[in-house]
Amino acid sequence: MVSIDNGSIAATANDHAAAAAGGVTFPSMSHSNGVQPDSDTYRKRKMTSIPLEVGTRVNCRWRDGKYHPVKVIERRKLPADESNDYEYYVHYTEFNRRLDEWIKVDQLDLNSVETDVDEKVEDKVTSLKMTRHQKRKIDETHVEQGHEELDAASLREHEEFTKVKNIATMELGRYEIETWYFSPFPPEYNDCTKLFFCEFCLNFMKRKEQLQRHMRKCDLKHPPGDEIYRNGTLSMFEVDGKKNKVYGQNLCYLAKLFLDHKTLYYDVDLFLFYVLCECDDRGCHMVGYFSKEKHSEESYNLACILTLPPYQRKGYGKFLIAFSYELSKKEGKVGTPERPLSDLGLLSYRGYWTRVLLDILKKHKGNISIKELSDMTAIRAEDILSTLQSLELIQYRKGQHVICADPKVLDRHLKAAGRGGLDVDVAKLIWTPYKEQG
Repeated sequence: MVSIDNGSIAATANDHAAAAAGGVTFPSMSHSNGVQPDSDTYRKRKMTSIPLEVGTRVNCRWRDGKYHPVKVIERRKLPADESNDYEYYVHYTEFNRRLDEWIKVDQLDLNSVETDVDEKVEDKVTSLKMTRHQKRKIDETHVEQGHEELDAASLREHEEFTKVKNIATMELGRYEIETWYFSPFPPEYNDCTKLFFCEFCLNFMKRKEQLQRHMRKCDLKHPPGDEIYRNGTLSMFEVDGKKNKVYGQNLCYLAKLFLDHKTLYYDVDLFLFYVLCECDDRGCHMVGYFSKEKHSEESYNLACILTLPPYQRKGYGKFLIAFSYELSKKEGKVGTPERPLSDLGLLSYRGYWTRVLLDILKKHKGNISIKELSDMTAIRAEDILSTLQSLELIQYRKGQHVICADPKVLDRHLKAAGRGGLDVDVAKLIWTPYKEQG
């Protein structure tokens, strides 16, 4: 299962002054997109019962200063010294779950309350759609959830189990990163909202002091595997999950904080992890990774992929995709990412396939078949066909598919596909496929 996230959510909502105590009935003011109500509206405000019930729908002021519809997912009492009795964990129904957060009552427009506690779980695919411009503006956050493979019962179970983010922030190297999703860390970490990771061995701790003591003892300065690629300050390490089981499990815990749909594998023996690093005089610092099965009957060349938020929008995700296909070429196989693809995963792969295929079609003289394109690129024939069909470059004539490669049309599609990211210098790749390793 693949998820590539092109944007990072680094800001946190501002702390707000507390409103009144729980169990009391509150008057509320009506707001629309940050516009304050006039005095007539204020006088007509209605009474709303506090605390709000789980399942309540209401408008909430987000970090853009505007009000957006939310659903209350959970609530909890604040410490006794707070003037608010409850805070609420809300899901912004327009946005991806990665933006779910704890908020205080003064962020809510209580005049917009709709209570429907017994409401059935809605089909996420049919939830509110945003324009392409709005999606890009809100950090390319999409409504689609990447759970198309789940039936209604499985979706309910998944959302119930992962509904509240357990770790709010993590520290990795010089970055403090706001997390996006729930990750099933061991029970002893249930009381933590922030974790401290060693950026080299990925052991995680509850307190900064523990990390500092660990760093004095940890002798690793790079991931515990073989360096198979070095180009300038960029390095790729291959880590065998069987040889480095704890590292592999820790990497999965970390990745789950940013991948909603990822299934957490505790048995990492069957996987290889390819960890991309930026290197300096202090060591090799992880920027992202992808994993793949050692032996895949479905010809999957990638299982999970992640670029950490501080390193997103720099071309690393595209580099990781390209790297997975270079490994497939070395193996003499065609490859494809593990299904299902998330919404962002499909966009990223479709962009990669478009750029690679259209570059070849622009330069190629004469006819070329889907099979020949597959042999040249290691992209599976079905992925080539679906990509060219989505670009309307395939016609069906006399019982066979024909590629229509008008140069102006190709240029237009290439421009729409965007930049290709960092190039993989194949001459710098020193790697032996797993099956051939002694």
